[in-house]
Amino acid sequence: MSDKPSVTDRVVAAGFAAGWKLVPLLPPRLTRGAFRLGADRVWARRGKSVRRLESNLARVTGLDPGSPELRELSRAGMRSYFRYFEEIFRLPSLRPEEIVRRTRVRGAELIHDTVASGRGVVLALPHMGNWDAAGAWLVAVGHPFATVAERLRPETLFRRYVAFREGLGMEVLPLTGGDGHTFAALAMRVRRGGVVCLPAERDLTKSGVEVDFFGARTKVPAGPALLAVQTGAALLPATVYFAGDDWGIEIHEEIPLPAEGGRQEKVAAMAQGLSHVFEKGITDHPEDWHMLQRLWLEDLTR
Repeated sequence: MSDKPSVTDRVVAAGFAAGWKLVPLLPPRLTRGAFRLGADRVWARRGKSVRRLESNLARVTGLDPGSPELRELSRAGMRSYFRYFEEIFRLPSLRPEEIVRRTRVRGAELIHDTVASGRGVVLALPHMGNWDAAGAWLVAVGHPFATVAERLRPETLFRRYVAFREGLGMEVLPLTGGDGHTFAALAMRVRRGGVVCLPAERDLTKSGVEVDFFGARTKVPAGPALLAVQTGAALLPATVYFAGDDWGIEIHEEIPLPAEGGRQEKVAAMAQGLSHVFEKGITDHPEDWHMLQRLWLEDLTR
């Protein structure tokens, strides 16, 4: 397959470039309304991504596929998803103190106390709410961190996303296509008592760990649990959601390191523990779970 970007790739990249340039210059009420309208139009067409979102939401909520309740939830989900994009275009223009003021956090002491003790932290989170705003909050309260980024197409879009996150104070390493030392760099950071943040409910490497998730099997990234097992860092789940016009973050209790078993068994047990915490967070805020792709193993074969 050619590495040359398609016309669609180039249009998407141009759209993101325009968003980061223009959205901060426009009144928030105008841009929020425009993105909400865009979400409603995409939802009304009920294309492939919306149907997949509804299928995923039906599994996690138990709502009947095609029911009015599920359709309303998927509309809220698309509005949440589009809100994320409107906010990332505006986020670089916000002052750190405003980000802190607008972020409602439960469990922040779990990060602060662990880092103060000299121990590293691996924060693992699902694709919920505005995780970039959560990252900006973490930097603003004194914990710059490292993360990984999926290599997007075209390369210009990937570089813009990296530049955006680096501008917020994050250290961004490529998930693929880098120098091959991403895991080692993350391990070095937490061994030095630093913080790493990683997405943890969708495996993009094809080498993930199988877990039970909402009653069915899926694969999740091994990285967060493996980092904790190999370095002794605290593995803290985090769930992120929208709280009115503000942002909510809940930092959950540390996933304990099993006392027995080999490395693979410990990683599998901790990955399963993460998944159980994510189930609760997603159940509490299903509209803010941005999962528009196939996730469960049985769905991947259809």
